[in-house]
Amino acid sequence: MSRIVPIALALAAAATSVGVPETARAAPPGPSLRWEACPAEVSAPELECARLDVPLDYRKPNGKTIEVAISRLPSKNPEKRRGVLLTNPGGPGGYGLGQPAQLKAAGLPQAVLDRYDVIGFDPRGAGLSTPVTCGMADQQLWGNIPPYARNAADVARHAKRAQTAAEQCADSDTAYMLPHTSTRNTARDMDRIRAALGEKKLSYLGYSYGSHLGAVYTTLYPGRSDRIVLDSNTVPTGLDATGARLMARGVEDRFPDFAAFAAARPEYGLGSTPEEVTAKFHELAGRLDKHPVRGVDGSYFRLLTLTFLYRDSRLPIVAEAWRALDTDQPLPPAVDPSLTDPDVENKVASHLYVICNDSRWSRSVGSYQRDVAVDRKRYPMFGAASANIRPCAFWKSRPAEPPVEVGDRGPSNVLMAQNSRDPATPLVGALQMRRALGDRARMVTADHGGHGVYVLGGNTCVDRIVTGFLAEGERPARDMTCAADPS
Repeated sequence: MSRIVPIALALAAAATSVGVPETARAAPPGPSLRWEACPAEVSAPELECARLDVPLDYRKPNGKTIEVAISRLPSKNPEKRRGVLLTNPGGPGGYGLGQPAQLKAAGLPQAVLDRYDVIGFDPRGAGLSTPVTCGMADQQLWGNIPPYARNAADVARHAKRAQTAAEQCADSDTAYMLPHTSTRNTARDMDRIRAALGEKKLSYLGYSYGSHLGAVYTTLYPGRSDRIVLDSNTVPTGLDATGARLMARGVEDRFPDFAAFAAARPEYGLGSTPEEVTAKFHELAGRLDKHPVRGVDGSYFRLLTLTFLYRDSRLPIVAEAWRALDTDQPLPPAVDPSLTDPDVENKVASHLYVICNDSRWSRSVGSYQRDVAVDRKRYPMFGAASANIRPCAFWKSRPAEPPVEVGDRGPSNVLMAQNSRDPATPLVGALQMRRALGDRARMVTADHGGHGVYVLGGNTCVDRIVTGFLAEGERPARDMTCAADPS
């Protein structure tokens, strides 16, 4: 598990979003890409990489440029090849260069690999694309979600840390990128990638925040969108204050799956019923708030629990971590807070640059104190974390352009995939995205918990439907629900 900064986000004082298609602004002819071996950290069989220059500011297309790193897993079946499938793992701030190989390893069907060159990329500001920084020290890098606030004083204390983070971003060596690192511009970069690949249209598979990015792309470029899959969906406005607070609802939706798992396994000693496991969560979190164990306090305990609820395969890690903390034993390496991600500073910075540009955040500390008080009662497991203040409340930069309002203008070529009990992007938010896209979309919902559905979630019904859409263009005529697999 990587650690990422407390998402004390700062305000992106943006104007009202607009969703005017940019198709009329034809992308210039794509330059010839020079494909070569990928860097060692993303190297995989058959994966090749290239770099593409894109405008820093699309209002000045001939001005300063930055780089976007691209990868390609080529189709080996020219007779079946349809085009390109661009992918995004989420974030924002998630590195996507290795995603084509990761999806193949996870079981991306051969029918899809035949149809497309699968394309990955590190979005602007992240990874091997021109990276951004906030110059934050290790002790500031703890998560892209704020710490759990037990009271109004905790919110006020965290506000000071959030303000410091915002000031460091504004004073960083890459502050010139602050107004231009946004979902709108990342979508424009995607269209430059399409042009550079010599394709008239692109298909897309995006997870989590990547669902918002894909929705923005197909809003801006409806005529250049082929088959669009949005997986584990945010609200249509992305990771704004509304979307961020909904994560607390997601934890409440998903936690019963873990409670049932742990109750059925007495070897963990966490309770013999789901109710007892739930009580253990609150008891252990409260105890760690007062007396941290092995570097883990109550806030980190809540965060690691959320993170490892993303996959059923990780539920044993949650149980092992709880048992270790309950008995002061060594932690599983996956949750040890002393093991840091060397890329975490860039991931945190690029996350903040995008989120704080994309939406308007309140500048009032008191408003966050009120939200925390409400959500602590409404969603006691995680509400006082996801509603806490973020650096965007103190953001110094204003976005160069307003964000995009996702809408329903364009062809009906979007398929949404969603788990019913997603801890990070809950179903209630996905339904808002579904309404915003209108007849452009259909949604298939799996009766399952976890974050990530297609290929990642293990639901054969969803996998069959999404594969049929990507490979053959077969999309359900109406929204559907897939039952949980017996396994």
